[in-house]
Amino acid sequence: MSDREPLLRARNLVREFSTESGGGLFSKSKTFRAVDDVSLDVHEGETLALVGESGSGKSTTARLVARLMDVTSGTVEFQGQDVSAIKGKELHAFRGEVQVVFQDPFSSLNPRHTVERLITAPLVYQKRSIPGGARSFARGLMERVGLNPDHSGRYAAQFSGGQAQRIGIARALAVGPKLVICDEAVSALDVSVQAQVINLLRQLQEEEGFSYLFIAHDLAVVRQIATRVAVMSEGRIVEIGERDQVFERPKDEYTRTLLAAVPRINPEWDARRKKNERARRRAEREAQEESA
Repeated sequence: MSDREPLLRARNLVREFSTESGGGLFSKSKTFRAVDDVSLDVHEGETLALVGESGSGKSTTARLVARLMDVTSGTVEFQGQDVSAIKGKELHAFRGEVQVVFQDPFSSLNPRHTVERLITAPLVYQKRSIPGGARSFARGLMERVGLNPDHSGRYAAQFSGGQAQRIGIARALAVGPKLVICDEAVSALDVSVQAQVINLLRQLQEEEGFSYLFIAHDLAVVRQIATRVAVMSEGRIVEIGERDQVFERPKDEYTRTLLAAVPRINPEWDARRKKNERARRRAEREAQEESA
């Protein structure tokens, strides 16, 4: 990893929520820590994957980093500036540097707006000029993410889940961010579509050089895209390291448990399947030769 200062530096993040049990005079208030003393760095051009079970605190951590939620304590620095408590114009500017791609594209895309308006909305919010006009700009981004530019006048509901996620990615790229947070961005997609979106994310990163904070629970997906991996359990990071080190030489018992749960192909079954497939193809060739 580079000796340069990280693009994003989070230190000792804590997020508490209050819950009440009972009712009336007998109600009791309890405090729950969803994120408990989390520290992490994201460097320029890398993909840091934050993994863990549902409820581990990874999505809450992402929202704290993106300033979609305030920290209870701790600091978030972006490009050397403490953004933990910024407001007004400073927060507005920060929004243009950090973008989020959410898990469910349809819940994050306004169904009343055309794709053209959805993609250019961040520029309008940032009060920036739209190069070449809204139509040309939107069509250009649609083409970059593998969508038909001629469909810029359609609405999100007219697209498949994978296509809608590409719209979300195009919208995130519109303002030229330096950090893109993908919060379970491919978990709701079919496996084949997941692979397409992962390849797209990697290609765009190579072209633009931005960084990803990639939130996921699917370790097979994480292994395809991550540079480094941070493992969360019960609001804490239990292990963080280079991707291959975490996958091949995990240090924490919880990490080993997660890896053991990843489905694997039985070698004997796979060899038998391939043998049967070869036999089937040979029989087809022999049948064709006889008929000829």
